[in-house]
Amino acid sequence: MDQRISLITLGARDIAALAAFYDALGWQRTPSPDGVIAYDLIGQTLGLYPLDKLAEDIGVPLTDLGYGASTFAHNLPSKDDVAPLLARAEAAGAKILKPAQDVFWGGHHGYFADPEGHIWEVAHNPFSPLRDDGAFRWLGYGDS
Repeated sequence: MDQRISLITLGARDIAALAAFYDALGWQRTPSPDGVIAYDLIGQTLGLYPLDKLAEDIGVPLTDLGYGASTFAHNLPSKDDVAPLLARAEAAGAKILKPAQDVFWGGHHGYFADPEGHIWEVAHNPFSPLRDDGAFRWLGYGDS
């Protein structure tokens, strides 16, 4: 198995409302089959799929999906970019879980939950500078 993630799928209780949230953040949908809403990212795709259909596809009862303890991070090129993006998410319908603030390890971040509770970290990590196209790599790209 290659060390990468190709597709992140969020199970949605209300796919139209969840898609409207990501649309309001300025994300652009890509064509996809009926029942799936997809947003191409840098090197991956985020998919939205009805939660009940996701459980059916996996072959487990809906109740078995539960609530995962995971977060998705969106890194930004500067500390000053964090608070405005959190504000944009809040205006689109997110709940701010942690406002923008400095972190003990030297970065700056905050957290929000999308309308269905998926948790996003918005961060600036001065030790992991982004590539010009916004791509992230732990500890940056250096000379590679």
